Amino acid sequence: MEFPEEYRYTEEHEWVLVEDQLVTVGISDFAQDALGDVVFVELPEVGTLLEAGKPFGVVESVKAVSDVYAPVSGEVIEVNEELPDAPETINTSPYEDGWMIKIKISDAAELDDLMDADAYQAFIEEEA
Repeated sequence: MEFPEEYRYTEEHEWVLVEDQLVTVGISDFAQDALGDVVFVELPEVGTLLEAGKPFGVVESVKAVSDVYAPVSGEVIEVNEELPDAPETINTSPYEDGWMIKIKISDAAELDDLMDADAYQAFIEEEA
């Protein structure tokens, strides 16, 4: 399983790539593996205001339907338009092509609540 060092992670298994006041969000390799084959993705519209810890979308797999949670508060400025037509991209490329949304952060201090790769791996091991 892959956990890129430059990413941050949530306890709900989202990953976050921080670039200044912009974050890209998706679900981790661990999450996509646990879900199995992803068959449907529901994402918010550009301009949607998100609150950290609240659901922003849905991922449906052959095993389960799961909410996806906003890791930070802010405005959705871009949505991966490819995912609704190719949801399996989350399985094949969770950290690159399988990204879900980009958020303009409204409170950068919320980034301090996210785990680094080592802490996330330890979290997963504790959960198992």
